[in-house]
Amino acid sequence: MWPELANALGFCIAFFVSFAGHRLLSFKDAATSVGTSLARFAVTAIAGFASNEIVFVLLLRGLRWPSLLALFVALLFAAGQTFVLSRFWAFRR
Repeated sequence: MWPELANALGFCIAFFVSFAGHRLLSFKDAATSVGTSLARFAVTAIAGFASNEIVFVLLLRGLRWPSLLALFVALLFAAGQTFVLSRFWAFRR
């Protein structure tokens, strides 16, 4: 399986697990409704996925980094972006 495809499948599975974890644990005191949070988190997650894919492909194909290292760096970047958007927008307190 291509690394890019495996990454996309992982995103699809992780979306709902991540939303539930954020809504029930990380941001349980969110002032937004579940529906609003879900819609905003979908935008946040898609933006995170897009930045993950862009960084991953640039490192993997452009700079020819090993796939695991490229994925690790891309995931760190996307996780930071997702947390900031989640904290200050999707699950606004």
